[in-house]
Amino acid sequence: MRKSFYEYLMTERNPASHTALAEFANNAFFDQSFPKHTDNFDEISKYLEENAGYLPTLTIFDDAWQKYLAYLD
Repeated sequence: MRKSFYEYLMTERNPASHTALAEFANNAFFDQSFPKHTDNFDEISKYLEENAGYLPTLTIFDDAWQKYLAYLD
Protein backbone atom coordinates (compact mmCIF):
# COMPACT_ATOMS: atom_id res chain seq x y z
CA MET A 1 0.00 0.00 0.00
CA ARG A 2 1.18 3.47 -0.87
CA LYS A 3 2.22 5.66 2.04
CA SER A 4 0.10 8.71 2.75
CA PHE A 5 1.50 12.19 2.29
CA TYR A 6 1.34 12.66 6.06
CA GLU A 7 3.46 9.56 6.64
CA TYR A 8 6.08 10.98 4.28
CA LEU A 9 5.84 14.43 5.84
CA MET A 10 6.57 13.00 9.28
CA THR A 11 9.95 11.78 7.96
CA GLU A 12 10.82 15.46 7.51
CA ARG A 13 10.09 16.47 11.11
CA ASN A 14 12.98 18.10 12.89
CA PRO A 15 12.24 20.46 15.78
CA ALA A 16 15.80 21.84 15.58
CA SER A 17 15.50 22.77 11.90
CA HIS A 18 14.14 26.04 10.57
CA THR A 19 13.76 24.95 6.95
CA ALA A 20 10.32 25.53 5.49
CA LEU A 21 9.74 21.80 4.99
CA ALA A 22 10.72 20.88 8.55
CA GLU A 23 8.55 23.63 9.99
CA PHE A 24 5.62 22.46 7.82
CA ALA A 25 6.12 18.90 9.09
CA ASN A 26 6.47 20.02 12.70
CA ASN A 27 3.27 22.06 12.50
CA ALA A 28 1.33 19.35 10.66
CA PHE A 29 2.28 16.96 13.46
CA PHE A 30 0.38 19.14 15.94
CA ASP A 31 -2.57 19.72 13.58
CA GLN A 32 -5.19 17.27 14.86
CA SER A 33 -7.38 17.72 11.76
CA PHE A 34 -4.67 17.20 9.13
CA PRO A 35 -5.84 14.58 6.57
CA LYS A 36 -3.44 11.87 7.70
CA HIS A 37 -4.60 8.91 5.63
CA THR A 38 -4.79 10.30 2.11
CA ASP A 39 -2.46 10.56 -0.84
CA ASN A 40 -4.83 12.83 -2.78
CA PHE A 41 -3.20 16.12 -3.78
CA ASP A 42 -6.47 18.03 -4.18
CA GLU A 43 -7.84 16.91 -0.81
CA ILE A 44 -4.69 17.94 1.04
CA SER A 45 -4.31 21.19 -0.89
CA LYS A 46 -7.90 22.21 -0.17
CA TYR A 47 -7.46 21.39 3.51
CA LEU A 48 -4.29 23.48 3.71
CA GLU A 49 -5.85 26.42 1.87
CA GLU A 50 -8.77 26.50 4.28
CA ASN A 51 -7.21 25.47 7.59
CA ALA A 52 -3.44 25.73 7.79
CA GLY A 53 -2.61 29.19 9.07
CA TYR A 54 0.81 27.81 9.97
CA LEU A 55 1.71 27.42 6.28
CA PRO A 56 2.79 30.85 5.00
CA THR A 57 2.59 29.81 1.33
CA LEU A 58 1.27 26.80 -0.55
CA THR A 59 4.51 26.71 -2.51
CA ILE A 60 5.95 24.90 0.51
CA PHE A 61 3.29 22.22 0.11
CA ASP A 62 3.91 22.03 -3.64
CA ASP A 63 7.62 21.48 -3.06
CA ALA A 64 6.88 18.90 -0.35
CA TRP A 65 4.49 17.12 -2.71
CA GLN A 66 7.22 16.78 -5.35
CA LYS A 67 9.55 15.31 -2.72
CA TYR A 68 6.77 12.95 -1.65
CA LEU A 69 6.36 11.69 -5.22
CA ALA A 70 10.12 11.12 -5.47
CA TYR A 71 10.01 9.36 -2.08
CA LEU A 72 7.43 6.93 -3.44
CA ASP A 73 9.63 5.92 -6.38
